[in-house]
Amino acid sequence: MHPAAQARTTVFAPRLQDLLREHRGKDMFRIDDDTIGVAGPELTHCILATRYATEFERPTFKPLHGRSIQRADATKWMQSIGRDVRAALKKPLPASTDLSGEWPGVGHNYLRDLLLPNDPHRLRVLMSRVLELTPKLTWAVIAVGALRGFDLRDDASVVAGLPAGATSYHDRRYAMGLYRRTVAPVCFTISTLVANALWLGSPFDDNTPNDHILYEAMRLLPPSWNMLRNASPEYAEIDPRIGPKDDILILPLLSQRDPALWEAPDEFRPERWAGIDPDDHPGYLPFGHRSERCWGRHMVMPLAGMLLDILRNEGMAVSPAQTTVDVPLAGLLSVSEVKVTRQ
Repeated sequence: MHPAAQARTTVFAPRLQDLLREHRGKDMFRIDDDTIGVAGPELTHCILATRYATEFERPTFKPLHGRSIQRADATKWMQSIGRDVRAALKKPLPASTDLSGEWPGVGHNYLRDLLLPNDPHRLRVLMSRVLELTPKLTWAVIAVGALRGFDLRDDASVVAGLPAGATSYHDRRYAMGLYRRTVAPVCFTISTLVANALWLGSPFDDNTPNDHILYEAMRLLPPSWNMLRNASPEYAEIDPRIGPKDDILILPLLSQRDPALWEAPDEFRPERWAGIDPDDHPGYLPFGHRSERCWGRHMVMPLAGMLLDILRNEGMAVSPAQTTVDVPLAGLLSVSEVKVTRQ
């Protein structure tokens, strides 16, 4: 690790810090009267392999305004944004790109403009990070935007064609909600992952592959630090400590820093991935369990690698003046306001 990165301090939200301090290395523990925390890799595997996630447990495609999202619909949306991602990746890297400023915001805006440059403003505004403040604000913007139909340019994104094809107000509102649900996580997740990597290890050694940097960043700051599974009769059969009404909270935050599974678990060591299979290492779940991988994983790694290529080619790294950053309590573990400059 570069000496500049070693001098940085990451301050977790109190609840996250409490989990790390009190429960790291534990197989299972009780969080409250009806919730069990699980971090042991074998128990995690048994629980996640027992059944598929329900529609309420899927983070992206849980019911939208009370309307279920069928798997066929979810697949259609993911295939559409996948086509847009593949088209973006075919574009040559620009000769020079200024990605300095506060991350992950800078990376988020770059990805929005890369994937959706010619979409109507009413759709592009749904990528705003401000809408994360409250779901009510998001739905207010959607409700107004859905009042009239869309006239798409020929060079609009593939995914924009789905809300544009809706003919009624209610279908258009639903489709605009799905547009945000599908595209915003791509921008949020990738910009956050790269910001986390920059904070944890930049400037990077020239010989370190992007994949190793990203795998290590996801280990220390997992995209999903917890995975909820609602109470289910199968779980009590797996372990008698689990009651029939206990919800399960799987905690990659803990398993991915477990000293029994990782050498120097709190250190950023991308070189460790030269000898580790990220799809098969116990307790490592950046894209979920192998029985049900995240649908967006094949978009995340190439786009994040592309951003890292630009940053590394331009000599970008965390400002030497910044030595501390916060990690708030949120579903997506993200460093906040990392100042990136040309070194």
